Amino acid sequence: MIEIKQINKSFGDRHVVKDVSFVFKRGQTNLIIGESGCGKTTIVKLMVGLHAIDSGEIIFDGHNFNTLGQTQKQEIRTEIGMLFQGGALFDSQTLEENVRFPLDMFTKLTKAEKMDRVNFCLQRVKLEGKNKLYPAELSGGMKKRAALARAISNNPKYLFCDEPNSGLDPKTSIIIDDLIHDVTHEYNITTVIVTHDMNSVIEIGDNIMFVYKGENWWTGDKTQIFNVANKELRDFVFASEFIKKVFKQHNT
Repeated sequence: MIEIKQINKSFGDRHVVKDVSFVFKRGQTNLIIGESGCGKTTIVKLMVGLHAIDSGEIIFDGHNFNTLGQTQKQEIRTEIGMLFQGGALFDSQTLEENVRFPLDMFTKLTKAEKMDRVNFCLQRVKLEGKNKLYPAELSGGMKKRAALARAISNNPKYLFCDEPNSGLDPKTSIIIDDLIHDVTHEYNITTVIVTHDMNSVIEIGDNIMFVYKGENWWTGDKTQIFNVANKELRDFVFASEFIKKVFKQHNT
């Protein structure tokens, strides 16, 4: 579990994150949603330590990240898996080498143990036998699955995903959503997903925070999100005419 309490962040005279509090639950897919520029990505950067908060608390399973020493902070960082928007695979490394990278960096496993873990992770994302391929030989969906295999290779307690469906077709997006949801529940991970994809919200929104102009404007889950009176949330949810039609048909 990760808890943020009244966190604030300003860049110059821009107050980007404003007294945001939320509990990211373990074993659930926790979504941060909102329009571009609302502050959701900054919140994640604060949580993983890429930016320092101006005030507030960020608590990883009872440990206040901001009061820890550098050694303790590094220990928490080794328990974090990252799925970047573009995948961020190393072009010069094979798929096997990419997935093994966190194990080389943060563990003392033997070569054989590392290979067992690499093969397990590749199998888990349905890329078994693709070990020697390079990123340039993979489709967009395969790259995202490979990036997810790398993100979970070190058995993370916390998984952060930045727009995991960006650039993917709807069918492939569902595959990625399902994989993230499944590994989260199977391994009891605290998963944090930044997204503006309403399909992801509908499919895997276990625990949702809607951010509006840097504030936590609404919290709930996928069963509640279509039936709220919050104007800004409704404008976001029903921005798509397709979503409007589906919702209208479902309720007639």
